[in-house]
Order: sequence, then structure tokens, then C-alpha cells
Amino acid sequence: MANNDMIKKVLITGGAGYLGSSTAKVLLDKGYDVTVMDNLMYRQTSLLHLCHNNRFNFIEQDVANFDLLIDVIKNYDIIIPLAAIVGAPACESNKELATKVNFGHIKCIIDNLRDDQKLIMPNTNSQYGSSMEVITEESPFNPLSHYAVTKCDAEDYILNNKNGICLRLATLFGSSPRMRTDLLVNDFVYKAMVDEYLILFQSHFKRNYIHVMDVANVFLFCIENYEKMNNDVYNVGLSDANLSKMELAQKIKEYFPQLVIKEDDYKSDFDNRNYIVSNEKLESFGWKAAYSIDDGILELIDAYKMIIKNNNGNFTNL
Repeated sequence: MANNDMIKKVLITGGAGYLGSSTAKVLLDKGYDVTVMDNLMYRQTSLLHLCHNNRFNFIEQDVANFDLLIDVIKNYDIIIPLAAIVGAPACESNKELATKVNFGHIKCIIDNLRDDQKLIMPNTNSQYGSSMEVITEESPFNPLSHYAVTKCDAEDYILNNKNGICLRLATLFGSSPRMRTDLLVNDFVYKAMVDEYLILFQSHFKRNYIHVMDVANVFLFCIENYEKMNNDVYNVGLSDANLSKMELAQKIKEYFPQLVIKEDDYKSDFDNRNYIVSNEKLESFGWKAAYSIDDGILELIDAYKMIIKNNNGNFTNL
């Protein structure tokens, strides 16, 4: 639990999203005061379960309003900037907005951050692009999309300021109050349940994976170990889950024997990432993931039972 001697006031920008809605609860449960700033662009109600907690506050505003953002951040001890235009397709469709949110709002925070404030920045394995070598934090950037470019620029700006922890996150999976079905594990499990059919492009391409709750807990780990981890970057993923798309599909088929898996050698995904990532650096500090791919699949099966019924109009999501 946070005590009176610890930094307690946390601001999460974009905190009503897939990762933020899980992170806010983890920090509240540990005794931190948590404020979420989000524009609710998807009209989500993912934070309703936190409103009873008197240490939770919500600000409905857009991080692209930099004057307001400057005024808000001065009131907090820890800032976790999750607000972003997420994913390659969304960023390619509006590069100006993606740059303003993914890089501009980070620059605004850094330019106005006091020395006594702490910043924990979630970035992405997307920065690595594609590599035949095992990826470590020392590996060069090879961004293959505008999304990855904005994340590289934001990380460089933070590290040059020498106050902040940067986390290069693997592909997330698992259920959340603000659910995403576009992430690879989540997508494959959903299609296995609904379509019983998967078509794989570039089936040999590998990625690393991490459960959304493990990432929420790694933010807590960074807060508690900030002084020794500050001004550095860490890969965050499951060390035993550097899986190809085919390996992931076969793992899911263990739970859905009827699943038909087909390969299409003539098409490619919009996202052409392909790499094996080492997470040893973070693990050397004592952090360890709690959720496996199998845990996530089982959890998603239960979650999708509710989501599918809700989408059919037979279940009210209050």
C-alpha cells in the first residue's frame, strides 16, 4: 500500500482505454490517488466501477489541449501518459493528429515536468520493426509505420530529458473494462469462437506478448523502484511467448479443436512486425509476469461469452 511518505497522486492520460482502465484500478487498490484525463472519444463507460472510490477523479478533456494539460500536470506526483492514437492503420489515416497526440502531448509534459515529478511512459515493441536478431533494449529502432515513428520520437525526447522510465510493451492481450478485439491474441480467440476459422498472412512472423494486467502491475513496479530504474528503457513481455502467428493459432486450437487454420501466402498484413524480444533486463530487477498465454485464452473465452451476447442485444452493459 502507498503510505504517507510515498508519492501518491497519479495522473493517467487516456486512462479510460484498454490499458488505462485496468491500471487505474491496480493503483487505487494499492492506495494511490488516481486521476484519469480522457476525452472519451469512443463514448466508453470503462471507469464506472471506480467512481465509488473517493481517491478516484475524472477529467473529461483532450490531451491535445496543451494549455489545459500544462495546468493539470502540475498537480500530480506521477504521470502515466497512455493517451495515444493506437495502431498503424489509425495513425496512417491521420498522421497530423497521431503526431500531435503520440508525440506532442509527451513533449508538452516533458517541457513542463518538475524535477520532483515522475514519468512512466508506455511505448511499444513496434519501434523495433523487423529483425533477424534477438531484440534487446540496445537494438536499433526500425519503425515500419507512422505509429512506431511517433513512439520512437517520444521515447528519445524523454530519455534526453533524463527523467522518465520508458517501457517497450509487447502485444497486449486479455480482458479489460474497455475491451479491444483487434489485438492479435484477443482477435484470434474471438474468431475461433465466432467464425471457427482463421486465415493467417505471414504466418511465420513472430511477436512477443504480455497480459494487460501484467502491464498495469509493471507500472506499479516502476513507481516502487523508480530511483534505480529512472532514465532508462525496458522491454516488457512474456519471455516464453515469442510466438509466430501459426504457433499462436495452434495454441488457441487446443481450446477449439474445430478451428480451421488456413495460410494465405499471397497477402500480407498492414503491420509487418517480426521479431523475438528479450525481457531479461526488466526481469533482472525482480519483476515477473503473472499471466500466461493459456491464462489469457481461458479468460477471453469467458469474456467473449458475455460480449457476444451483449452484441446480440440480449445483455445490458451498465
